[in-house]
Amino acid sequence: MPYLSLVVPVYNEEENLPLLFAAIQQVTRSLKKTWELVFVDDGSSDKSLDVLRSLVKSDPQHVRVVAFRRNFGQTAAIAAGIDHSEGEIIVLLDADLQNDPADIPLLLSKLDEGYDVVSGWRKDRKDNAITRTLPSVMANGLISWVTGVHLHDYGCTLKAYRRDALEGFRLYGEMHRFIPVFAHSIGARITEVEVHHHARRFGKAKYGLERTLKVLLDLFTVKFLLDYANKPIYLFGGAGISFIAIGGLTLLYLFLRRTFQNVAVLGSPLFLLAVMFIILGFQSILMGLIAELLVRTYHESQHKPTYTVREVIRSDKRKK
Repeated sequence: MPYLSLVVPVYNEEENLPLLFAAIQQVTRSLKKTWELVFVDDGSSDKSLDVLRSLVKSDPQHVRVVAFRRNFGQTAAIAAGIDHSEGEIIVLLDADLQNDPADIPLLLSKLDEGYDVVSGWRKDRKDNAITRTLPSVMANGLISWVTGVHLHDYGCTLKAYRRDALEGFRLYGEMHRFIPVFAHSIGARITEVEVHHHARRFGKAKYGLERTLKVLLDLFTVKFLLDYANKPIYLFGGAGISFIAIGGLTLLYLFLRRTFQNVAVLGSPLFLLAVMFIILGFQSILMGLIAELLVRTYHESQHKPTYTVREVIRSDKRKK
């Protein structure tokens, strides 16, 4: 069993792969730890897969390749790499040489201090300021504010994890950038370190401004899963009570206006609006109750606990 697993998603990076592999070999020789390198080819249309096959032949002891049938996206590639890795420590990094493998020892040293997740921060980022850096800064601020997990650079792939910090959740959509948030939700200790970032030498960036919209939509899902996945009645019931309260106050206003100003209730559009809010409120509460039943069915059918255990401490002496 290797101690360290390096997971690298690959999509059309044929020119970068040999250079990346050489840099990784140089770093791992200095670590003096058992390691493996898991490449995940995300349906590349160039010769990336052929290059990866040659890397496996050159170092079959350490290199493994998972090849997708088609392009499934970076999140799916990262999830597959984690699933096919075996190390106690997992380090993710990009294949485009913008992440520097020389930073891996820094991440590992932070893990040795007792952290479960170490996130890279590309403080001096070498990307287009308008289309890449500025949207990233705005998204990082929004994610930190919404989730309460404050990191400067959620989009940096270069991160190190203890394997047990990655258990208990699956990745969908563009949610690989939210892994620290999910890890924090099960009690992982997280820190951040500055890492090097290099300008792309070969190929072109695979993502643009359209990715920001996907991240924002996934943020809604993450917020719901973190705060309401186990108690959806808090969300739907809270909204329902608010709707009923608005409708009730509107009806009270109409009643008082009818009593003191002799204004007809049924002739006002506020009456229909109030009735609509009350009906929506009851429907929302009922949806919350249905969601509660679904949550219980989900946990009990799969024997999923609603808690996570870091460790069990006990004496070696057992009672007979």
